[in-house]
Amino acid sequence: MTDLTLLQQITDYSNRHDPYPLYARLREKPVHHDETGPYVIGGYHAVRALLHDPRISSERRNRTATAQLPGQEDGDEGGTLPPNFLRLDPPEHDRLRAITNRPFGPPHSPHRIDGMRGELQTIVTDLTDALDGDEIDLVERFSYPFPVTVICRLLGVPREDEGRFHGWADTLVATLDPQPGQDVTERDRIAQQARIELGLYLNGLIEERRKSPGTDMLSQLASGDAPEGRMSNMEVLSTAALLLIAGHETTVNLITNGMLTLLRHPEVLERLRADARLAVPLVEELLRYEPPVQMLPSRTPITDIEFAGTTIPKGASIWLMLASGNRDPKRFADPDRFDPDRVDIQHLGLGSGIHSCFGAPLARLEAQLALSELARRLERPRLVEDPPPYRTNAVLRGPRQLRIAIDGVRP
Repeated sequence: MTDLTLLQQITDYSNRHDPYPLYARLREKPVHHDETGPYVIGGYHAVRALLHDPRISSERRNRTATAQLPGQEDGDEGGTLPPNFLRLDPPEHDRLRAITNRPFGPPHSPHRIDGMRGELQTIVTDLTDALDGDEIDLVERFSYPFPVTVICRLLGVPREDEGRFHGWADTLVATLDPQPGQDVTERDRIAQQARIELGLYLNGLIEERRKSPGTDMLSQLASGDAPEGRMSNMEVLSTAALLLIAGHETTVNLITNGMLTLLRHPEVLERLRADARLAVPLVEELLRYEPPVQMLPSRTPITDIEFAGTTIPKGASIWLMLASGNRDPKRFADPDRFDPDRVDIQHLGLGSGIHSCFGAPLARLEAQLALSELARRLERPRLVEDPPPYRTNAVLRGPRQLRIAIDGVRP
């Protein structure tokens, strides 16, 4: 069996429910490659080293390799906006990330996320209150609407416009999860229209915030003067799109994968129900055990590099398999066991290096509040279908539906 065949199996939908045995085979060699495919790295220490290597570029213009495999889609904006800072290298990456970080987190806005805790808890409580019936789809009723509502509040989208914003998000997210037999031309046309409408809406909101700024993040991005300069309108739009798509999708998967894992480990679910403080280490272990982003299929060396006895040429495509590294027995003892009491969880679930997940503090808090609330209030939850149907996207891996039978919802 060739290396490419192994990678095809990893990205094949039939293995989406459990790719981890394939990752174990991947780790048998430091680098997997054949004549036409990408260079695939699966070991923890190797993945982490390359995430910190300045010779590895995130910019597509540096890539000369043309090999593409299913599952490589990782949330493109469709070419209508300039690349967001996750797709840029220093110094431009550093400039845009620094400007974005000023209104988002420390040291300039240390209380931004924690200050949202009460509002996030209210959203979680309201969504849980609405879980009526004896069977629910957690994705549709909870995991999906929660983070997009949070992003609306973070950006400062007026409450009366949140429904429109949800609709655009629904359409754009659907492009990341193509369905068999779907009319691709029509799907792309609808998605492009949604991008245009969302862009026009945000552009109007940006202009309003420049004239009359508030305390929301969009106001601060549009009107703030940082030492690194001020973002252009297009840069603000690109950053807002990054928060909407990347931030939303990872959190949906984190919450859904988390509840699926808890239902498969009822003893841990009972512990969380009794003690909400368990949510903090539990979410860290979830990020290791079932990371919402499985791989980064979008890295390129800007010069020939020698790695583990293999020469990876300039312009090649490198896939860094985060989920494989998180199950590496050379780094984690008994890595296939879910253990919220595990110590020293320096996982790769949120990346590492300069491109580590920008929204990590928010995603962690959302997952902690969501899973604590669900554990405390759902009466005798159990899976209707295991494994559940998964999304087609191999990069952003998570259940498309998570049907749960319940006896009711506690007050």
